[in-house]
Amino acid sequence: MSMKSFYKKIGKKVKKLREERHLTQELLAEKAGLSLDYIGKIEVNINNPGLKTIFKLAKAMEVEPWELLKFDDDV
Repeated sequence: MSMKSFYKKIGKKVKKLREERHLTQELLAEKAGLSLDYIGKIEVNINNPGLKTIFKLAKAMEVEPWELLKFDDDV
């Protein structure tokens, strides 16, 4: 797996988990202490989140950080 496809999968997983929790990008950004623009760019693979951001996103969505890195076939 290339780094590009890895980050693309992370973006898709963030979006999937966010939507499953009925969170808007704005609410997720607020809960994670990140900007709305940054959340949007993660989801469309423009920005690549670091570990600190992955932890913030996981905490905001009430999941374990590894769950953002576990990819199903649909992600």
